[in-house]
Amino acid sequence: MALTQARIAVDAMGGDHAPAEIVAGAVRAQEELGVEVLLVGDPHQIEAALKKHINSSHLKIIPAEGIVEMHEEPLGALRRKPKSSINVAMDLVKQNQAEAVVSAGHSGAAMAAALLRLGRLKGIDRPAIGTVLPTMIAGKSVLILDVGANVDCRPKFLEQFAMMGVVYSRYVLGNNDPKVGLLNIGEESSKGNDLALRTYQLLHENPTIPFIGNAEGRDVLSGDFDVIVCDGFVGNILLKFAEAIGEVLLQIVREELPQGLHGKLGTALLKPNLRRIKQRIDHAEHGGALLLGVDGICIISHGSSQGPSIFNAIRLAKEAIDNQVLERIQASYQTIPAPTGEPE
Repeated sequence: MALTQARIAVDAMGGDHAPAEIVAGAVRAQEELGVEVLLVGDPHQIEAALKKHINSSHLKIIPAEGIVEMHEEPLGALRRKPKSSINVAMDLVKQNQAEAVVSAGHSGAAMAAALLRLGRLKGIDRPAIGTVLPTMIAGKSVLILDVGANVDCRPKFLEQFAMMGVVYSRYVLGNNDPKVGLLNIGEESSKGNDLALRTYQLLHENPTIPFIGNAEGRDVLSGDFDVIVCDGFVGNILLKFAEAIGEVLLQIVREELPQGLHGKLGTALLKPNLRRIKQRIDHAEHGGALLLGVDGICIISHGSSQGPSIFNAIRLAKEAIDNQVLERIQASYQTIPAPTGEPE
């Protein structure tokens, strides 16, 4: 069972705007979400950032030495820097001193540290990064996984992604009857490459997965699917393209707003609508992606994350804790048949 007050370790040194923006998001999260935040990193830099906030005295600082730079090879850097902020943050979860980790640093290092420190959940061969995107149906989102953890996949990996996605969609996103799709180049079962064809067969034959068929690119944001699975190569391209489209749409809205005095009056009237538009399509509003399949809650945020995005990443971690995502994924492998395995 999750603790009454979720305790979340935040890699304060990870990201383009660390530690100032990381600290800003953490301070707000502790105030508004009722969580306990552990800021991991260089105490002097973190303390300097905390001084800019009035209500920051209750945040704890966990010392760490060094960070994994964006240009470094993850595994080698993690071994050379055992006391780096991401390693120390993961160790806090491993030692049950925290229930989740949030990092906007090197995503490859965060994933590698999670695997090395926390290990995989029983029954999971590869963890997957899952991200939530808005759809054309107001109030409804779609979970895409994998979006970057596994560039090359086997069919059974995608089958496991689907099972984890169903649990997350059902208990965190609130979809009582989630519909699963396989990202492909056509709706027909005969379409796609070898990976798609073999995965389709596994998903279709697994009675525990509510699989409704292939999802083409145009279907991703339609709202017809609640969970869409793909390999990390395709998923990462899809994610980055979706983020770019969101930024383009926001820019178009800004440019097309009328100018002058009348324009300012009109914009003021439209502010609530514009705010809702931004919340639906701006990736910063979602905070980051959940690394599903490791034995701990791990949120991987964008390297460019600022305060609001870190706040939302911590909120995402709290939701995963409160809804017992880890326990439910593990239980799904204990109470129902495991994935059927790959067809010969």
